[in-house]
Amino acid sequence: MNTYLITGATGYIGSMLVKHITKTDKEAHITVIVRDRAKAENMLPSAVHFVEADLTDRVQMAALDCRCDYIIHCASITESVRMISHPVEVTESIVNTTQHVLELARRGSVKSMVYLSSMEVYGSIDCQDGCRTTEEEALRGEVELLASRSCYPLGKRMAENICHSYYKEYGVPVKIARLSQTFGEGVLPSDRRVFVQFAKAVKAGSDIVLHTQGHSMGNYCGIHDAISGIMTILEKGTSGEAYNVVNENNTMTIRQMAEFVADRIAGGKIKVAYDIAKDDRHGYAADTGLRLSGKKLMSLGWKPEEALEDMYSQLIRFSPETARQTIRCSSNSRHS
Repeated sequence: MNTYLITGATGYIGSMLVKHITKTDKEAHITVIVRDRAKAENMLPSAVHFVEADLTDRVQMAALDCRCDYIIHCASITESVRMISHPVEVTESIVNTTQHVLELARRGSVKSMVYLSSMEVYGSIDCQDGCRTTEEEALRGEVELLASRSCYPLGKRMAENICHSYYKEYGVPVKIARLSQTFGEGVLPSDRRVFVQFAKAVKAGSDIVLHTQGHSMGNYCGIHDAISGIMTILEKGTSGEAYNVVNENNTMTIRQMAEFVADRIAGGKIKVAYDIAKDDRHGYAADTGLRLSGKKLMSLGWKPEEALEDMYSQLIRFSPETARQTIRCSSNSRHS
């Protein structure tokens, strides 16, 4: 029986990982560390084992004995507005929690661990020549040091370094998944990211409103492809190394995606409009020309299949209540 520990299980990626594992590994034992048990019990399969703890609290985390085969560390603050308003807490949620989870992995002698990082570690990159950025080029882009919004990409860079340090010094078999923007089935109703706003515009029949010129390059991956990518890294990845999780076919600027959604998804019934603020109230990352390479992960046998149209189709059809019932049915079926 495989045993898993997952953090951030009430978030989008974490909850979908739990759903995936309960479907594909009927005998798996899954433990999740959560702050709000009631919220977690309402979202996740009843067979999951819940541990209440604050990942940022060193004393609480040091007292935990969560021995398991595999750890997937998903927990992190991801809302751009909070990066602007609470950069200290965002940094703490990234850096301190990662070290605390690595300590759990070290004490428990896990078989493998994956840390969920972000494509934002690459910073602002100019790739006008169409070149693809590999995992070895994480310092090629610029991140503004004296900017509140930089707490997220700089925090992710530091967390990756902590992962590598625990591998080199203590032999913790940790791998890093640098996720591109991921969506599709199961996006939480509270999600405010740009692709969710696009989907809401389609459903409402209203114009897509951009708060920037939309020049920044976006790299995207369907949720099911991302989950299989994370599991591939967990099982086959090289410890101490990072892997981009991206579908190279789903690379385009924000403006191009908005126009794609208005034309292809909404059938031309809506258009793209602009409402650009003079300040940074929305907390968007700096424009980048980043075009991620997915070759390293694909060399492990992973192959992304979900096109952008598939991802939006899932997102627009998704019903939170239906998805919650599906998760619970999947959980209960493994006892039959």
